[in-house]
Amino acid sequence: MQTTEYELRDRIDQLTNYCGEGTELITVAVPPDKSLHAVRERIDREYAQAANIKSDKTRTHVQDALGRIRRLLQAYEETPPSGLVIYAGVVDGELHDAVFDDLDVPVDASLYRCAAEFETTPVEQALSPSEVYGLVVLERGRAALGRLAGDHIVSIRTFESQVMGKSRAGGQSAQRFERERDRQKHEFFEKVADAAEQTFLDEPTVDGILLGGTTITVDEFQQGDYLHHELRNHILGVYPIEYATKQALSQLVERAEDVLSDAERRREREALDRFFTALGQGEDVAYGAEETRTALDYGAVDVLMVSDAQPSAEIRELEAATTDQGGECLVVSTDTDRGAQFDTAFGGLGALLRFPIN
Repeated sequence: MQTTEYELRDRIDQLTNYCGEGTELITVAVPPDKSLHAVRERIDREYAQAANIKSDKTRTHVQDALGRIRRLLQAYEETPPSGLVIYAGVVDGELHDAVFDDLDVPVDASLYRCAAEFETTPVEQALSPSEVYGLVVLERGRAALGRLAGDHIVSIRTFESQVMGKSRAGGQSAQRFERERDRQKHEFFEKVADAAEQTFLDEPTVDGILLGGTTITVDEFQQGDYLHHELRNHILGVYPIEYATKQALSQLVERAEDVLSDAERRREREALDRFFTALGQGEDVAYGAEETRTALDYGAVDVLMVSDAQPSAEIRELEAATTDQGGECLVVSTDTDRGAQFDTAFGGLGALLRFPIN
């Protein structure tokens, strides 16, 4: 059964609230490409080694948790497509467990951890990020496409080009060679642009594009108007990257760190500008807890804005109510003057509406 984001956040919060009396809470994360047979063998070894724990209470608690994980693993013949994360441990004398086998973002690393708290990072990576960016890296010989969602970089596609190197010949032979080389380069750029259009204009769409590559190649690609105009208009920056590999996607994100931070702040700033402008012009907005919740009840909310000073449980509740009706929820930082003004003047809650409410 697919878990909604609201349910996922609640389950994560519940896990983070658990605290064991020692290293008794066990987290097991399994990426999609890892065999469950190896995981079962690891659990069996840990169970046997736990017999050497001197404390009777700790030994019992650890073995109870491992036994629960062992039984939960029996429900799976193979690793689920998005991987598997299992939690088990004794808290206040009661054995708790949780299983995640349908995460939207695949588990990216194996993990076995026995500690006083559960490790929720493998599950938190599946939470929908507020911003998603398309990544394109080119060099003469190849290209790589990827997607940045939150802090998670996904390599989507890499492909080789057939563009020849430069010729040392002279005369007409050199001219023919250059014409053929230009034709190959043009076809390669079109291939990259088509792949980018298919990848980044289909759902889910991206909030911006980062371009990287060897300087001459990436400049020619950008200036040649190969990209679809919607993607071209969303280019956030162009960065020098030596090789177009999966690893180059990470380098591109690192070099674009400043512009990525600016983009997130700009999105928040633009939403607040729209809110204050609409408010001043008497357009369809709601503000304050009572009025905004009424708008939610009517299904009228297009963009909900909630201050980060609000309780996290309330933010999650409002986010769920907004997304259920097809709206967008934006958490507004109180670290900016505009954000602090929004929090103070409107109780940290407001919305841009699809239609007016009485």
